[in-house]
Amino acid sequence: MLRVKALLFDVFGTVVDWRSGIAREVESIAKKNDISLDPFDFADAWRAEYQPAMEEIRKGRRSFTILDILHMENLKKIAPKFNLHNLSDDDFEFLVTAWHRLPGWPDSSDGLSLLKKKYILATQSNGNIALIVNMAKFSNLNWDVILGAEVTGHYKPEPEAYLKACNALNFKTEECLMVAAHEDDLRSARQQGMKTAYVHRPFEYGKDKLFDIAEVNDYKGDREWDIVSTDLKNLAKQLGC
Repeated sequence: MLRVKALLFDVFGTVVDWRSGIAREVESIAKKNDISLDPFDFADAWRAEYQPAMEEIRKGRRSFTILDILHMENLKKIAPKFNLHNLSDDDFEFLVTAWHRLPGWPDSSDGLSLLKKKYILATQSNGNIALIVNMAKFSNLNWDVILGAEVTGHYKPEPEAYLKACNALNFKTEECLMVAAHEDDLRSARQQGMKTAYVHRPFEYGKDKLFDIAEVNDYKGDREWDIVSTDLKNLAKQLGC
C-alpha cells in the first residue's frame, strides 16, 4: 500500500468529460443562432488551442493569465471557422463558462467520495479557481481543496506547478499521489518525486479514438506508474477505501 496522504487530481479528461460537455453547450448556442456546425469538431478545435496558449506563458513570453481569459481568446480565434464570430457578448460568455459546467465521468462523483474517506483530495489543474469551484458544484465533485493554477502561478507540466501544489498542502512530494489520465502529466509529477496513478479514460477524445481497455495493463510494466486503474472507483478499491 502506498504511504501517501493526499491525492492531487488532473481534472480535464481525468475527472470530467470536457469534449461532451463543450459539444452540448455549443450545440445549444448554434441552434439558438441558426448556425450549422459539428459540435464535436468545435470542441476538438477549441481544445487544440489549449496547450499553445499556455505555452506562451510557460516560455515566459507572456505573464501568468488564468484559463478563463485564455479560453475566451481561443474561442474568438476559432469562432470564424465555425461561423460563430458574430455571436453576442452574452453568447461568448456562455460558451466560455461552459468549461465551468462540464459533466463528471459516471464514476467520478462516487469515486471521489470513497477516496475522501481516507485521503485529502485536491485539484491539481490548469483551471482557475472559479472554474474548478463552479464545476465542482455542477457535477458534485467533493474536493477538500481547490488548487487552481493561481495558487502555483504555473501551468503543468512545469515542475513548479507540482512542487508548489504539494507545498501548499504542507506535504512532501512523496506524500502526494498525482492522479491523471495523461502520461505527460504523470511523468512530470514523478520527476518531482510524487507518486503516480494512471486512470484509464478511453472516451476522452471520442469512441473513434479509444484504445481497448485490455491495453491498460501495459501501462504498469512499460511506464511504471505506481497504480493503474480503470476508473476512480477502481482506484478507491486499490487504495483500500
